[in-house]
Amino acid sequence: MNAPVLFADHAVEAARAAVGLPVGARVVAAMSGGVDSTVTAALLARAGYQVIGVTLQLYDHGAAIQKKGACCAGQDIHDARTAAEAIGIPHYVLDYESRFKEQVIEEFADAYLRGETPVPCIRCNQTVKFRDLLDVARDLGAEAMATGHYVRREMGPAGAQLRRAADPARDQSYFLFATTAEQLDYLRFPLGDLPKSEVRRAAAELGLAIAEKPDSQDICFVPEGRYTTVIDRLRPHGAEPGDIVHLDGRVLGRHEGVTRYTVGQRRGLNVAVGDPLFVVKIDADSRRVIVGPREALLTVGCSLKETNWLGDQASVEAACEAELPVLARVRSTAEPLPARLALCDGAAAVIFDAPEHGVSPGQACVLYDPAAPGRVLGGGFIEKTFGV
Repeated sequence: MNAPVLFADHAVEAARAAVGLPVGARVVAAMSGGVDSTVTAALLARAGYQVIGVTLQLYDHGAAIQKKGACCAGQDIHDARTAAEAIGIPHYVLDYESRFKEQVIEEFADAYLRGETPVPCIRCNQTVKFRDLLDVARDLGAEAMATGHYVRREMGPAGAQLRRAADPARDQSYFLFATTAEQLDYLRFPLGDLPKSEVRRAAAELGLAIAEKPDSQDICFVPEGRYTTVIDRLRPHGAEPGDIVHLDGRVLGRHEGVTRYTVGQRRGLNVAVGDPLFVVKIDADSRRVIVGPREALLTVGCSLKETNWLGDQASVEAACEAELPVLARVRSTAEPLPARLALCDGAAAVIFDAPEHGVSPGQACVLYDPAAPGRVLGGGFIEKTFGV
């Protein structure tokens, strides 16, 4: 009787196609200790690549080991090491704690002090993972580095393109918009064509102990989702009180620090004027939280800073000068909206076809190609918004 065909065999073939290198090539697998990165390493090893597992210790594992749903600390490092041993690949743990604190955690706190709403996962991918770790992979003689992110890398006429995952519920392209063309040339994403259920199925068939391990939740370094705990420790002056002011100039009350608020917030304002109020702006310099009705949150566009470009045009500036049509995604949970790129006071700006709610400085605005909606063209961090 013929042996049954396991789903994992299909996943191995998908991984081999995603890597696109000859069998036997050396590939570094970034292993966080979770299901996705562990399956990635296991599939690559099964596909015949010379795999080296690398795990980053990003914050104090003594404090974090009890935090459920974390990554890159404590139990997760142990899980990565155990998985690498079971897979039969060498494994290294690198202490990136100081880099992570400086480049991600400190920036996270400073962004809230500026009245912004940061996305630390993007910063982490942009700095310690897709910059520093790639240097390590090259030093190890690897021809590519693979991660467990749910995105796809496809070759186009001008080189590698970044595309949304086949499973829209798992797509992580929003968090990877800052990946440069040079980095994308070196990176591989073996899970981009697989839904999470099939990744867990592959993990079980491969005999991996983490097959049923829960996914990471929230921000890895924020205990129980209370981000103010981190900010108060690092930037205690962020808790200085100030006024809650209505758009019409009325002072409605006091607050205990601008870091407690984000644009679009409704709950926890502790002021009442009859109609629902929302945070529409945070003036960090004067420590004022400005509130108003929901319609005051409508914006017609936003300017971008720290842009990254992956489109066919020579640069984001060239795309702006051509007023390139795009699909703009202003939150990780939002669907991309029709818009166009333009120049505003010499800076890249996105002008929406229809006004949009909930566009907050500090968040990312990720751009996709209307002609191929799965393709990421790049994006930037939202610097300021334009009212209706």
